[in-house]
Amino acid sequence: MDIKEPLEFVVKSICKDPELVRVQEKFEGKKIIYEIFASDDDIGQIIGKDGRTIKSIDLTLRSLKNGEGDFELKVIR
Repeated sequence: MDIKEPLEFVVKSICKDPELVRVQEKFEGKKIIYEIFASDDDIGQIIGKDGRTIKSIDLTLRSLKNGEGDFELKVIR
């Protein structure tokens, strides 16, 4: 299952400037890295206090993938 679209949807829904949100896929071997780009003001919203928001997004997406394939989320400033 491709999680790029659900990831974009969730991230855009918590940002103040959703039109500036961009998600790129990069492949490193069997692992997919999703790089999340957003405005500087929204980076804190995406990461959350002590990384709780991004960890919750990661957990939700992992449940969607149901153990199929490995991925990593990176928030890029």
